[in-house]
Amino acid sequence: MKNAALLGIALLLSASSFISPAQAEDKPDPTGTWKWSTTFNDQTRESTLKLKLEGDKLTGAMLGRNDQEIKIEEATFKDGEVAFSITRERNGQKMTSKYKGKLDKDSIKGKIETTRDGQPRSRDWEAKRETK
Repeated sequence: MKNAALLGIALLLSASSFISPAQAEDKPDPTGTWKWSTTFNDQTRESTLKLKLEGDKLTGAMLGRNDQEIKIEEATFKDGEVAFSITRERNGQKMTSKYKGKLDKDSIKGKIETTRDGQPRSRDWEAKRETK
């Protein structure tokens, strides 16, 4: 009886060692290249964002005009939520857009908030992770 109990405990511990790595792999990670399109005034613009999560630090860049990288600012990733801002300059005017979204496997859905001409604007945002 004692040997059967010990065998049961050994099997339980062995099985739990297989479960833990799988759970670690399922942890959400926004690392990758993300793409989406936005339409303004009947013109569609493709956007590309590169994100990298190291520990709890989120970094990245968005490709701007002429594929120039614009670093993301104030980036966070917590509880499956991605948040960051992008500041662009055009004709001497700076404009900051704040992105927030929920990561769900290979998509991020959320909102972009921008202040333009003193008026806050918000629109939906959905990016898809580029797969190789």
